[in-house]
Amino acid sequence: MFQSAQTERVLNSVRTEVLIQGFADRFLVLVTQVGKVGNLIQATIPATVQLPSAPVDTHEPNQRPLPPPPPSIELTPLLGHAPSPDAQPLYSLYAAQIATLVWTAETERGLIAPSRPSVIVGLALRKAGQGEDASNADTTVFHGVMDMVRDLLEQREH
Repeated sequence: MFQSAQTERVLNSVRTEVLIQGFADRFLVLVTQVGKVGNLIQATIPATVQLPSAPVDTHEPNQRPLPPPPPSIELTPLLGHAPSPDAQPLYSLYAAQIATLVWTAETERGLIAPSRPSVIVGLALRKAGQGEDASNADTTVFHGVMDMVRDLLEQREH
């Protein structure tokens, strides 16, 4: 069983922390840029659903493409909410993608039991601002956080 791992990096000039804690029946993944937990979302998926593999990008061979979240993923808000209604789809995307990374890593290690564990994602992100620069900043932070999650999941394999 995966115990606990954490890391921090500066993403788009903001200190970003990620912590992953494994429990017997679920995973907890906390992502914060404000030093606290803001919004908790639980992701679940039926054990019978095949997880799609990450696409191969021949144009960007050095970039690790993300496996797409399965359409049958169910996101349930547990505590709090995104800082604005506009941010809710982004928070849902974070939760779905992080859960998919956890399930994919566990499947690759052969550690998924007959039912997939729930993944609870806690998010507290700074608002990027407005306009095209904000969109680029959101994309940069999103990919940076996903790299941090992958690195922590891979870390336990060694």
